[in-house]
Amino acid sequence: MDLTVIGMLAGGIGIFLLAVGMLTDGLKLAAGVGLRNMLKSWTRSPLHGVFTGFLITSVVQSSSAITVATIGFVNAGLLNLTQALGVVYGANIGTTLTGWLVAIIGFDINISALALPIIGVGMLLRLTGGRSRRAAIGMALVGFGLFFIGIQTLKDAFEGLVATLDMERYTLQGIGGLLFYLGLGFLMTVLTQSSSAAIAITLTAASGGLLGIYAAGAMVIGANLGTTSTAVISVLGATSNAKRVAGAHVMFNSITGVVALLLLPLMFVVVDAITGFLNIESEPAVSLALFHTVFNVLGVLIMLPLTGRLATFLERRFKSQEETLGTPRYLDRNVSITPDLALDAAVNELMHLAEVSIGYCRLALKANAKPNKHSEATHDAVVRLSRAVGEFIMDLQRNSIPHEVAQTLPKVLRCSQYYLTAVELAKEVLENPSQSSELGDTELLSILNDFHREVSELLNLMDITAAGFSSAEFEQKTAAVKDHYDEYKERNLRRSVEVGLEVSQVSGLLEHSGNVRRMATQLAKGTNLLSNLYRQINQQAQQRAHDDVLHEELTG
Repeated sequence: MDLTVIGMLAGGIGIFLLAVGMLTDGLKLAAGVGLRNMLKSWTRSPLHGVFTGFLITSVVQSSSAITVATIGFVNAGLLNLTQALGVVYGANIGTTLTGWLVAIIGFDINISALALPIIGVGMLLRLTGGRSRRAAIGMALVGFGLFFIGIQTLKDAFEGLVATLDMERYTLQGIGGLLFYLGLGFLMTVLTQSSSAAIAITLTAASGGLLGIYAAGAMVIGANLGTTSTAVISVLGATSNAKRVAGAHVMFNSITGVVALLLLPLMFVVVDAITGFLNIESEPAVSLALFHTVFNVLGVLIMLPLTGRLATFLERRFKSQEETLGTPRYLDRNVSITPDLALDAAVNELMHLAEVSIGYCRLALKANAKPNKHSEATHDAVVRLSRAVGEFIMDLQRNSIPHEVAQTLPKVLRCSQYYLTAVELAKEVLENPSQSSELGDTELLSILNDFHREVSELLNLMDITAAGFSSAEFEQKTAAVKDHYDEYKERNLRRSVEVGLEVSQVSGLLEHSGNVRRMATQLAKGTNLLSNLYRQINQQAQQRAHDDVLHEELTG
């Protein structure tokens, strides 16, 4: 193979990748927050999302950039997953514009006469624009001009390659051949990290006679599938929302690719019919660009009606620790129809909330404990559960409910607030430790550890479902913690004076111990109230069971 041809291929790919990067970066900078505002405002439904994803990707020429922005909006709560799916669909259609730009080369256009003036004007704007929007537009224009030069270089290289090789020796036929070219398109996208580059190479190779139309079609499908590798790599270790959006991207491209491959001959019959209807010359690049567009549009038509189900499916996957902990286990709108069952569900959810809250408070009492991802996830889970309980109770109160249930609901809310307040105090303890270990006094550290140990012992008695749970023992331990707090406080003050601590250090120690005491008090209030609620629903359950047995005896 001629080294000149190899050099032209390498150079053409390099120029093309540089051009796409400059075009994307320039347009993103020039648009500023406009694209972000458009993405946020124009996605009120999946169909609007498709249009927005298509429009922005067509302008920016980077579906990856749009997908990353979409993930950011989902994480921020500005878009839900259903809206994000529409943007992902539209972005796939938007990437087909690359093929149409490549197809322009198939028409008798003087590339140098078109591209070089664009590059010249772009560089003038870039050099004179400083950091203004004009400079960004100039960079985009340079990228646009280089785009055509890169494609022209690739086209010339492939034409030279065809002239030096006997292509019939290298042509693969049948299913095996299609799968080979599919894999080749996928591999090119993975290596270049740009489906635009892989598609440009494919279209120019087909235009130069290096590939048959079906082989090139399989490579285009492979390139479309290859973009999923970028999405998968980008979300390794990322948030659950990021993984869900990437999962949607993978599923869309995979389903679309399989359908296109199975219907490959039929797809090109449709393409030929469209080019004939529009009176367009059936050049290989034009046919492939149209093929790329048609099968992505077909994918959207298949997936759009399934968007709601796909969103539900994805939301059940990739759950983070926070989402797993903070997901209600018992609250269900279906049980709210029956007030007694709804009350049972609310109390059971309170027990779940208590378990997570006590776990977080126990973490805050550990020696040298510091905030980390686990503690943050647990805190957020408590907030989510408390909010879920509150919303459930509010929904119940809107319905017609028995007087006895109505009287109990405020207790449920109050119990939830006790646990939430305890966790917020525990967060203060965790984020603002006493620093006693840095004071260089072992007695102060011993005093603090003794108090933490006594509070931890109280927490160990808070499992109201345990066989040995005793309300009397729990109340006795709670009272002891309250009484002993004053002793710990007195010991702290006396020792602080003895070692000559500064006022700020003494205040820090007292504030830390005070937060621990208030945390324990809130947990104790929550446990006492939850114990009463738990006993109440058990008595009601036993009464219902007794009434059922009595009813059977009377009617039997």
